[in-house]
Amino acid sequence: MRDFSNHATDRPAGHDVAITGIESAVVDGNFEWNLVKVHTDAGVTGIGEAYRGGGVPELIEYANRFLVGENPLDVERLFRRIVQETSGHGGTTGKVVTAASGIEIALWDAAGKILDLPVYQLLGSRYRDRIRIYCDCHAGEAYAVDDGGFTEYADADAYTPEAYAAEAERVVDMGFDAIKFDLDMERDNEPDPYNGRLSNAAIDHKVSVAEAVRDAVGREVDLAFDCHWDYTVESAARLARKLEPYDLMWLEDVVPPEETDAQREVARRTETPLATGENRFRIHELSDLLDEYAVDVITPDPATCGGLAESKRIAERAEERYVPFSPHNVCSPVGTMACVHLCAAVPNADVLEYHALEVDWWDDLLAREEPLIEDGYIDVPTEPGLGIELDESVVEDHLLPGTDGFD
Repeated sequence: MRDFSNHATDRPAGHDVAITGIESAVVDGNFEWNLVKVHTDAGVTGIGEAYRGGGVPELIEYANRFLVGENPLDVERLFRRIVQETSGHGGTTGKVVTAASGIEIALWDAAGKILDLPVYQLLGSRYRDRIRIYCDCHAGEAYAVDDGGFTEYADADAYTPEAYAAEAERVVDMGFDAIKFDLDMERDNEPDPYNGRLSNAAIDHKVSVAEAVRDAVGREVDLAFDCHWDYTVESAARLARKLEPYDLMWLEDVVPPEETDAQREVARRTETPLATGENRFRIHELSDLLDEYAVDVITPDPATCGGLAESKRIAERAEERYVPFSPHNVCSPVGTMACVHLCAAVPNADVLEYHALEVDWWDDLLAREEPLIEDGYIDVPTEPGLGIELDESVVEDHLLPGTDGFD
């Protein structure tokens, strides 16, 4: 194996810095938020976040074996080192890349603090002063995450068109002018829960939901729906065509994520814009979606697909194809702010997801007085790094039961 250790010792004064440790803490929000800290001998600590779910903290801890002693300013080289060191056990995809993404984000934060620059400047530019946010919301308590960490359907009353319309009005009144709802429902499993085919009744119900929401909020509000990879090509295409009159911002994840040809085929059969990307890793797994024009909006998740630099590469490939870039984001404020810097740094960035409306202490996780989101936007910070700091007491108060948190 090639030696990826740090041989670049001739550095300017103040830049000869070393990583002294990497640790994680799992905060129990609406999802399991995997927070990351990278400690350095310069007295600077970088914070980041990896995508939700189990197994990631153990992989973050494993990275101490080969990253301690490395220079945190070499962000992209260190990401490549993680991939190389773990390539024999899944390092090119999956949760290993997810763990590497959280570390990479924390490294950018540390580098920005060391160099006294915001992360967007380290990424190359600042195209906008604030980032437009779309709110991922639910009708009633639909698709809530239970105590076991997985998703369950709510009662049938949560899926009525009236429930969707009422929630849409409530969220728009909060200042959002872009919203998204889950459109997959328990009735999609009838009469067969496995074959992915939608009945006429299921499609008609989804159309009635879209119609009710449009009637409630008007055409000025951007509206998207998420299907969570459930349908066959023919059912996805039928649904997308039926939704054409409602001028959606996009219809998301209509077919399983593995097969680009299937995604492209649905795109060929409808005028409804399609979005996907959150279940693919690194630029290698997203390029074919763009090269084949199988997607109208690309939606990778920076906290899982490879971090900020890899996401920027994806955005650049999308820009070459004239495709907008809208990151998937179910993170805490930490990962959300990482995405804010990313969206500030790429020209084709559009709207950024916010997916924690039900967490009434979401803003408390950061040591700041003002809400992060105001009138549907997040201001791009000018402070070094990500421009945020954790409120450690809130982290401790909301740790996932059975976990220890940061040392």
